[in-house]
Amino acid sequence: MTSVPRARGVILAGLSIVLVVGLAVASRPAVRQEPFVRRPYPEWVDGRWTGRGIAYGMHRDGQRPGGLSPSRAEIAEDLRLIAPEWSALRVYGSLEPTETVLDVARRSHPGLVVLLGVWIDPETRRDSAGVEQPRPEAVRANRAQLDAAARLAARYPGVVRAIVVGNETQVAWSAHRSSRERLIEAIREMRARTRVPVTTADDYNFWNKPESEPVARECDFLMVHAHPLWNGQSVETAIPWTETQLAVIRERHPGVPLVLGETGWATQRTDTGDEAKYMKAESSERMQAAYLDTLDAWLAKRPLPVFVFEAFDENWKGGHRPDEVEKHWGLWRADRSAKPALARPR
Repeated sequence: MTSVPRARGVILAGLSIVLVVGLAVASRPAVRQEPFVRRPYPEWVDGRWTGRGIAYGMHRDGQRPGGLSPSRAEIAEDLRLIAPEWSALRVYGSLEPTETVLDVARRSHPGLVVLLGVWIDPETRRDSAGVEQPRPEAVRANRAQLDAAARLAARYPGVVRAIVVGNETQVAWSAHRSSRERLIEAIREMRARTRVPVTTADDYNFWNKPESEPVARECDFLMVHAHPLWNGQSVETAIPWTETQLAVIRERHPGVPLVLGETGWATQRTDTGDEAKYMKAESSERMQAAYLDTLDAWLAKRPLPVFVFEAFDENWKGGHRPDEVEKHWGLWRADRSAKPALARPR
């Protein structure tokens, strides 16, 4: 029998080899497809327009990413609320409970398609001397997200219709700003491992700049976030402002399809900090309904795939103040009661 110390040494040596090999595979750059042929965004699936989408954060009160997750029954309840009104769902990560969402959608809501997210965190951090230091935990987390997304896209081909690698990782104000080179590697890898369209999601104030061009060249379409409320707009000026931002992006990236990946209107906010500085219009349930009326009227004239942010209020977000704006973008409250926007005639 092998002694315990020697067995432990063998196991540790084996784990070291696995880790080294795993990191080598993870860091191997994917080859860019040449010539680059964009995969079309699935605007129509089985005769149904998929451009009416909504962002879905599934964590309820007492739950949060990395903590307690919703049950299958809770996710099933959410999708029963969402599916009659929305044809596309956007989720932001590929780890559980995302597979439960996909499985419930496939079994119970065959007309509902999903844009699958891959959450990307920065893999380095500057120390106090300004030197970039590696973050091995982020490398492992990003690897888990990418591998899970590839697996889920293969397992749920009728449900996963596109993959969004990274969310607001490039815009200057991002709290999780990541290396552009690493983002491009991840997009290339996802395209090599799947057959669905692949993109990244970012704020309009990244896509309108020259530095977005190398990223856009790797994407099948551009996922653009444009929040009129955060940009000092009123309900009356929201759509003209949005049209202007999209026109600028189209001019910078001619021929690249656009999807409005986030837009919406919060129903509550604080009167301090950035919320007071940048948000000039009323944040209320009444104004949310008014904004969605203007959005629907605009889309009736010019169909564009749009994901409203978001399905449910998420009280786990932000700090301790219950009126912080990030908690209050939902069309349903956290307890799943409907806000007035859902009672509008449509």
